[in-house]
Amino acid sequence: MHPKDPIQLLVVDDEHSLRRLLEKELSSDLRVVSTAGTAREALTLLRRKQFDVIVLDIQLPDGNGLELLERFRKASFGAEIILITGFGDIDSAVDAMKRSAYDYITKPFNLDRLELVVEKAYQRTCLQRENRLLRHKQQESPAHTLIGNSPALEHVRFLVQKVAPTQVPVLITGESGTGKNVVSRSIHHLSQRSGFPLITKNCGTLQKELILSELFGHRKGAFTGAAESRDGLLALAHKGTLFLDEIGELPMDVQASLLRVLESQTYRQVGGQDERRVDIRFIFATNRNLTDEVEAGRFSQALYHRINVFNIELEPLRERKEDIPLLVDHFRKKMSRESPPCQMSKRAMQCLMAYDWPGNIRELQNVIERGIILAEEGWITERGLPRELAEATRDTPLKDAPFYSLAEMEKGHIQRVLRYAGGNRAKAAEILGIGRKTLYRKLKSYEVADEDVDMASIN
Repeated sequence: MHPKDPIQLLVVDDEHSLRRLLEKELSSDLRVVSTAGTAREALTLLRRKQFDVIVLDIQLPDGNGLELLERFRKASFGAEIILITGFGDIDSAVDAMKRSAYDYITKPFNLDRLELVVEKAYQRTCLQRENRLLRHKQQESPAHTLIGNSPALEHVRFLVQKVAPTQVPVLITGESGTGKNVVSRSIHHLSQRSGFPLITKNCGTLQKELILSELFGHRKGAFTGAAESRDGLLALAHKGTLFLDEIGELPMDVQASLLRVLESQTYRQVGGQDERRVDIRFIFATNRNLTDEVEAGRFSQALYHRINVFNIELEPLRERKEDIPLLVDHFRKKMSRESPPCQMSKRAMQCLMAYDWPGNIRELQNVIERGIILAEEGWITERGLPRELAEATRDTPLKDAPFYSLAEMEKGHIQRVLRYAGGNRAKAAEILGIGRKTLYRKLKSYEVADEDVDMASIN
């Protein structure tokens, strides 16, 4: 839910004149009011869009509001419900509150009071949804910046910037540890949904028996242990982005259910009868070769073609070793407990550059963290590296180590970004995440002239 969005209010009452009155009086720039005359009409509306507050009449032609309250709540992703009736009594009020209604108002009612109750109910809706999101988020959101300046990574940046503003599904492929999570966060950050949640789930960690419940949610009593109804990841990601990592781990029956969501943006909770509509941008990732998985009958061909609309393939770290110095610089500054951060000895850097990194960036991060713990007087040395890494590079001559100084790496990166930005320094500074004055200062210190970026003119 974006803080700038107006309140979505649904009024359900069989009196046409009352519906028109409430629609007229409660509508504003901060509230959008929809109306329904029956429970059936209201449930149809709930399948099409999400509401924040529902004003529900107890006496409807096709049902009792008290009995329908829980069904309405689950169909609306936990909207708060205000019950209204012309037959108010204490027993009905107590029953309404026991069933978790937000409030109970009798007719005739004061419009100012109803408006105030709607506002307070909306605040509770926001709080409840934020609490559910927090339970699915990490305490500290990882960075979305792609670190490095290799041609391979610059191509990934180009693809991310092109696909982020669209709504198409993205499939990120590559070996484990190559940064697929960071790419997914970059896409979400640059998308029109950046103000909404990014929900991340590794499909390999889902318990086989509970996968459908995790994704779609479930109704109370749907299976053994389902003591209460619960929303799934789809509900949490509504209007935002759902990133499913290791998509190749999903069982075939779950793949079929997911394909239906992708095609219709609707789903049913486990044990539920009502269709629920969602608005989600999907990103997928895998370290498997899905073409081989399809041929082997382990992955749905229809789902593969549906998610492979736009593929971003990440090269392993051993194929883009020029990114290692910048990654090392990033990790040592991020993880060093002391100030200034630990430095990297020349021989230690040589070992890092000569190693093949089967675990890719994730392994490099772990090595730097270990090195910081074992640092000697603020320096990460060869003795602080894992034994297998040091032994694998022991015979590598120093002069053959394919690395450059951080200053040289930064200068080259700035030149590449300027070329990508068409020579526009303001745009280049924005891409680099620094101010224009900082960029000018670096260009001057590195003695980068216009001709150094192959541009006729630079702003």
